[in-house]
Amino acid sequence: MMLEALIAEFEHEAESTRKLLHAVPASHVKFKPSPTSWSMGELAQHIATIYYWYVGTLTQDEYDMSADSLERGSPEDIHATRELFEANVEKAREALLSLKEEDLQTPWVMKSGDRTIMGPFPRGTVARGFLFNHIYHHRGEMIVYLRSTGNKVPGLYGPTYEDS
Repeated sequence: MMLEALIAEFEHEAESTRKLLHAVPASHVKFKPSPTSWSMGELAQHIATIYYWYVGTLTQDEYDMSADSLERGSPEDIHATRELFEANVEKAREALLSLKEEDLQTPWVMKSGDRTIMGPFPRGTVARGFLFNHIYHHRGEMIVYLRSTGNKVPGLYGPTYEDS
C-alpha cells in the first residue's frame, strides 16, 4: 500500500519537477543569490541528479557514493540538465517499480568508502526523506531563484500568484 502511494506520488511529482526545470532560462543559469549559494544551473543539475540516486537507494542495501559516478556535464547547459533529468527519471521509475512492499522495510545504509554517512534506516524512510523530500526542498529553493530573477514560476499544485 505504501509502495503504491510512493509510485503515484513519484509520477505526479516528476511532472512538477519537469515543469520547474523547463522554467529555468539559459540566460540565468549563472545567477547566485549569495556568494556561498549554488548557481541556478548547479541547483537545477542537483535536482536532476537526485533522481539518479533512486537507483542506489532502492536497489542496493548499502549504497557507496564513492564507488558510484554520474557524468553530469556543465551546470551552465540547462538543456543538458533537462536531458539528464529525463534519463534519471526513467532509471528512478524502473528502480521504484522493481520494489515489493516488503522491500520498504529492508535496512539501508549510505557509505562513502568505509565511512557510514546515513543509516541504517528502513528503505521506505530513506525514500521519503533522502529522495522525495530532498527534491521538494530544492524545488522550493529553485522557486525563490526564479522569482528573484523575475522569471515566471509554473504552478506545481495549482495556479501561482503570477497566473492570477
